[in-house]
Amino acid sequence: MFRGGGVVFRRRRWAVPVAVLALVLPVAAGCTGTADAPVAPTGAPSASGASDVSVARVCDGPAAGPVSAPAGAVSVDPAVVGDLAAKTASSPAGSTFWLRPGTHRLDGDRYAQVVPKEGNRYLGAPGAVLDGGKVNQYAFGGTARGVTLSHLTVQRFVAPNNEGVVNHDMADGWVIEHTTIQHNSGAGLMAGARQRLTGSCLRANGQYGMNAYKTGDSIRGLVVEGNEVVGNNTDDWERREPGCGCSGGIKFWAVDGADVRGNWVHDNRGAGLWADNNNNDFRIEDNVIEANDGAALVYETSYNAVIRNNTIRRNNWVEGRASADGGDDFPYATVYVSESGGEPRVPARTDKIEIYRNVLEDNWNGITLWENADRFCNSPANTSTGYCTLLVKDTGRCARPAIAGAPLYADCRWRTQRVDIHDNRFLLDPSVLACTAGCGRMAVVANYGTYPDWSPYRGDRVARAITLEQHNHWHDNVYRGPWTFVANDPSRKLDPGQWRRAPYLQDAGSTFTARSGG
Repeated sequence: MFRGGGVVFRRRRWAVPVAVLALVLPVAAGCTGTADAPVAPTGAPSASGASDVSVARVCDGPAAGPVSAPAGAVSVDPAVVGDLAAKTASSPAGSTFWLRPGTHRLDGDRYAQVVPKEGNRYLGAPGAVLDGGKVNQYAFGGTARGVTLSHLTVQRFVAPNNEGVVNHDMADGWVIEHTTIQHNSGAGLMAGARQRLTGSCLRANGQYGMNAYKTGDSIRGLVVEGNEVVGNNTDDWERREPGCGCSGGIKFWAVDGADVRGNWVHDNRGAGLWADNNNNDFRIEDNVIEANDGAALVYETSYNAVIRNNTIRRNNWVEGRASADGGDDFPYATVYVSESGGEPRVPARTDKIEIYRNVLEDNWNGITLWENADRFCNSPANTSTGYCTLLVKDTGRCARPAIAGAPLYADCRWRTQRVDIHDNRFLLDPSVLACTAGCGRMAVVANYGTYPDWSPYRGDRVARAITLEQHNHWHDNVYRGPWTFVANDPSRKLDPGQWRRAPYLQDAGSTFTARSGG
């Protein structure tokens, strides 16, 4: 059940020497480098003038559940092993269960789990913990709709890679609120349609905090609001399976309509948020995304998004530094738009990717718009194996000779197009990053197409299109610090003047100050 799909050409991972980690991690204010005990930001203004007062600090101060059983609720005894699963099985649909204070356990079989009925509610008293004991794979499974989990801690389950502990079977309409899901293998949480994750802590899970993937279907309508997502991918999957594209804070796969707002996403190994493969209609707003080893946000082979009012800082120090030290000159980004763009033919609340009113401060690089010339439907270089764009349902149509002409020439590839980047503040102090080379870049680039030999995208035609023809624009931004720019291909480096002149004509109305700071 592989749910990766990372860009093989430009998502290469590097082993990070211990000396580099020792250099990087202690510098990031508000981060300890330890997933189990994150230190919250102080709330003091940063160089941008923004304050973290409203950030979702829920892991160290979760909301308390009811101290007594609500009327009509079934009381669950932590002293009786398997009591929660047994009482769930013997109670009617729509029942409410109140887990008393203490550690609740399932039977010793690794497949033992709670299988809710439609409309069930599970409420934890203060101190209620459901513990898998590093034996049980799944906590809550089954296909019942409309299940609610609230004020509960779920920990130490051992789901396999790419599978999840809570809502293992991706049922629809679940609500997970004020719940802590931590120290599990695999993903702490899976997702179904119309799922709501609010006010919860996803901490130190082995692969993802949440894997928003539904077998054989898209997820329609997903809300992720006011959560803390910290220290996930403790099993370091990109090292175990290089290039798998299967790690980070939250992974979204084929989600149609998502609101991701007011979250604190920090100190994850890998990317903070990663939307991968035929996602559409995202609003990513009012989040604080900081100190993740990789990119703050990857939006890959997807469509139509609004990314606004986020504070994004100190991301990609580990992966960016390791790439530069390894001699890789690619502009690995903090916001990485990879083969994704606005598409009016795909219904959404916007027909662009619009990135505006964000503060990006002291990240390794800025925003990179990337398109792999060799990645398209039916190409061996398409790492989203078996998938095609939302404009072509039958992958087999993307073959010669038809792919060389309209409409398939355009519709058989995910195109980085109609990206509008404006009214952002890009702040960079190289002394904070301890960076001497390879950082502080914005980019709009593609590779030289070579593969396969029947591809109609060989040569520099994709690089020329993404740079000059696909309506990708920066404008009305504020730059502080020694920013440089990359256009067309990774070797073409520009200063601000060259970036603004023909043929690129980028950043009209923007201001540039070479000194760092606000």
